[in-house]
Amino acid sequence: MPFCEVAKHQAGLYDGVDAASPRRSNNNNGIKIFYRTHGHGTTKVLLIIGFAGTNDSWGPQIKALTGKERFNDDDGMRGVDQSDDNGEDGYGGNGVQVCAFDNRGMGRSSVPTKNSEYSTKIMAKDAIALMDHLGWRKAHVFGHSMGAMIACKLAAMVPDRVLSLALLNVTGGGFECLPKLDRQTISVAIRFLKAKTPEQRAAVDLDTHYTKEYLDEYVGSSTRRAILYQEYVKGISSTGMQSSYGFDGQVNACWTHKMTRTETELIRSAGFLVSVIHGRHDIIAPIYYARRLAEKLQPVARMVDLHGGHLVSHERTKEVNQVLHELINATETKISPHDWSNFPRKSSRFIDKPPALRLHVTITWALYIQNKEQQGKDGLVMT
Repeated sequence: MPFCEVAKHQAGLYDGVDAASPRRSNNNNGIKIFYRTHGHGTTKVLLIIGFAGTNDSWGPQIKALTGKERFNDDDGMRGVDQSDDNGEDGYGGNGVQVCAFDNRGMGRSSVPTKNSEYSTKIMAKDAIALMDHLGWRKAHVFGHSMGAMIACKLAAMVPDRVLSLALLNVTGGGFECLPKLDRQTISVAIRFLKAKTPEQRAAVDLDTHYTKEYLDEYVGSSTRRAILYQEYVKGISSTGMQSSYGFDGQVNACWTHKMTRTETELIRSAGFLVSVIHGRHDIIAPIYYARRLAEKLQPVARMVDLHGGHLVSHERTKEVNQVLHELINATETKISPHDWSNFPRKSSRFIDKPPALRLHVTITWALYIQNKEQQGKDGLVMT
């Protein structure tokens, strides 16, 4: 099976820390990242999955990008790039080769036992090591949820190796990972923490990943919920429930994630295009924070909000795949950032405010109008 031994490829990624230092060995001693490659061609795409996800979670995008569902091992190949310049699979004349992998702490990749061995920066270094292992100098980097946080870190660390950046259902880490507190999300959170079997986990995953409207749709004689439930149980059973070490470690990576102003500026000024793609009914990662990140990345970012939930890549597969194709296309045709961005040059002050503050502004304005109307009735003047 294809694995990347992280420590073999990370000599230059430690911010001046000596290769033999405890910091290096603690984070990466013996760490192996499991991956699959799909398709062949000169266009390279690295897919970084989110919390508790595995490489096959990218199935709809892999098929759209490469034209294949099978991974390259099915053809007797190994993970190292064996494409040629005349590949015709998938998107574009030269074809696409995709690599999807399991983050540390999940699936068939190594599971470190300490929370300190998990951060989005450490996991970005895993991804860069994988690119080195594959012999990929540059790639389009697409990430979902926690994977999008990792992709941001990767892009800030090695911007010269990123052809484009797609951030699906991204958030800024820390408190931004906390969903809106209401009866639905509190119930989902409790069920998620209590889930101990593939069946329990599958049931709660459906409610966190998709909109109720989508799950209630009929496909033939069954609802999507019933169909997806069976698929989720089968998938979780095949990979196994995430270990407590992996769960806690990946939670730590999300909670401690933060993009500094310097890192954001490195991405914004690197010259590659960015697509921020989000389900507007996402209960896990509120869309406001994704839009705010896209604004910070102007003029190189385009915001695409779709009618869907947290796993918008599955709920609105056709639209998401089209956006990803457009991003690759725009990169290859060298579209200018200003032509790419769909943000107005100056955003509304009202729209820029966070949801809680927007509510406060709305209430304050309503009270002001009410007060003015009362003044007119009473003949009073108030200052």
